[in-house]
Amino acid sequence: MSTPNTGGPPQRYLGSIAIVGALFFIFGFVTWLNGPLISFAQLAFDVNETAAFLIPFAFYISYFCLALPSSVILKKTGMKKGMALGLFLMAVGAALFGEFTTQRWYPGALTGVFVIGAGLAVLQTAVNPYISILGPIDGAAQRIAVMGICNKVAGILAPIVLGALVLHGMGDLTAQIAAADAAGKQALLNAFAARIHTPYLAMAGAMAVLAVGILFSPLPDVRAEDANADGGDGASTRKTSLFQFPHVWLGALCIFTYVGVEVMAGDAIGTYGHGFGLPLDQTKFFTSFTLGAMLVGYLVGLVTIPRFISQERYLTYSAVLGVALTIGAYLTHGIVSVGFVAALGFANAMMWPAIFPLAIRGLGRFTEYGSALLIMGIAGGATIPLLFAALKQHYDFQAVFALLMIPCYLYILYFALRGYRVGLRRSASVGAAATQRG
Repeated sequence: MSTPNTGGPPQRYLGSIAIVGALFFIFGFVTWLNGPLISFAQLAFDVNETAAFLIPFAFYISYFCLALPSSVILKKTGMKKGMALGLFLMAVGAALFGEFTTQRWYPGALTGVFVIGAGLAVLQTAVNPYISILGPIDGAAQRIAVMGICNKVAGILAPIVLGALVLHGMGDLTAQIAAADAAGKQALLNAFAARIHTPYLAMAGAMAVLAVGILFSPLPDVRAEDANADGGDGASTRKTSLFQFPHVWLGALCIFTYVGVEVMAGDAIGTYGHGFGLPLDQTKFFTSFTLGAMLVGYLVGLVTIPRFISQERYLTYSAVLGVALTIGAYLTHGIVSVGFVAALGFANAMMWPAIFPLAIRGLGRFTEYGSALLIMGIAGGATIPLLFAALKQHYDFQAVFALLMIPCYLYILYFALRGYRVGLRRSASVGAAATQRG
């Protein structure tokens, strides 16, 4: 098998980057639909706010459930076939969501969301380490930044497309439902829910076609044990368990906190803005503002990493900025406070590109399993926003937001300063001593 960073022709390397970029666009589009779907679910299924937050919960908890099985699958299929399988599962989930939502059966719709997340768990368990080891690991953040640009452009488009096709006129519809009798209310809700059917069936078809295309694409398989070795000291080959790599476990917790704050800033921003009394026809677009800020952050990271600043130092600055912006959101009100939350997108942008390669560095033959552990950390996107939705029913929503976000950013700061090195220096010194003895 060829590894593009060690001898493959440049054209093939760039082709691989383009194909993986298309994959990041697809799962970015699907992922960032969750924010506006919270408001959609609350109206279409006539459920309360906490129940509506089960949409992102079902989506992100699937990562926790499916990441480890995904690593086993990828060991058998290889990364390329694993990516195709993930896309096919996403297609099945999109079709289920469209069908059950049209029937207004909420458990069925949540099942569809879970299956979409399951497909993404397989896809991300393959594609994130793939792009990390497609070149030198020290420059992985820059490559992931390119992927992030694809992801966030899709994320900016997702709420706009869903808003135009499905969510238009929500404010007027809410008023009509309030004035209607029981039969009229059900008819209005049925018609509103049915708007989702065609867009999701079209999305399912597109992902199924792309799955077939990946199978026949020139995308090469990359052997993680060859491309992500530990610098030649042989430490990873001597180790027998993932438990002997403490930095990957600390990285998984860092991913948990990072995805939690990312989803809070991206998906929960509409609910946050609604807390100030801002109308639904405005708040449904707030996710796009956060993602616009993230896109700017990715562009800055692409230019500066690693040319002017290391990925770990950039992560440090990002965590500090996250704390500062959260405090700004707490101390202000209305659209200004929402602006601080949207600006968190800039702080969050380069966190995943920095955390992931730092956490899998030197894992060698354990790379797939380490990647799965990190993907399990995406469950932070299920847990932290649901806590926010539940606690804001009883306490000031701005205080709840700050008390959830600041500890997360402080842990990310710890990982950037120290956590990613835990165990690595010891491995390196042991390897060096063994070399000297030899």
